[in-house]
Amino acid sequence: MSFSLGLTGSIGMGKSTTAKMFVEEGCALWDADAAVHRLYDVGGAAVEPMRAVFPEAVIGDSVDRAALKRIIMERPEALKTIESIVHPLVAEDRAAFRQASTADIVVFDIPLLFEGGGEAHMDATVTVTAPAHIQEARVMDRGTMSREHFHHIRSKQMPDHEKRARAHYVVETDTLEHARVQVHDIVTDIRRRIAHA
Repeated sequence: MSFSLGLTGSIGMGKSTTAKMFVEEGCALWDADAAVHRLYDVGGAAVEPMRAVFPEAVIGDSVDRAALKRIIMERPEALKTIESIVHPLVAEDRAAFRQASTADIVVFDIPLLFEGGGEAHMDATVTVTAPAHIQEARVMDRGTMSREHFHHIRSKQMPDHEKRARAHYVVETDTLEHARVQVHDIVTDIRRRIAHA
């Protein structure tokens, strides 16, 4: 059975880049966002259950994320219904990946790991972090959202200091080199733990 490592971090902290570094170290990677995309895509397991409740969200036999966002904005209570459809399917996808993986360490990239209680299913957790000004600059450099929208998203996420306090490991993503060294050290530590288990 492989070692399950939950990877999380707030918007703009460098989580996706850090996830790739774990892959470079020989870990398998399961990405929660990618799983949702698969479930929403043509033939995905969420399409028909979603069509039954929100037919306007299914366009061309796939779930349209922009349509879902509009539904949630107009009817905030719809979010609970959407989550009740998607979360069990995501959990199934994650379990199937874990079962099929032959890697000694499987990294589970889950943005809301702590918020959703996902750490209970992990052997250890790692939070990626960066100073607030770097975090904001990274998000603004993407050019995909306003500063107000960024602050709104950040306000909905668990504060960075709390995530760091709850995690077994912390990766500071101030530079790529520094992050890579920390990832290597974490993988080395986990492999040592596995060897002595």
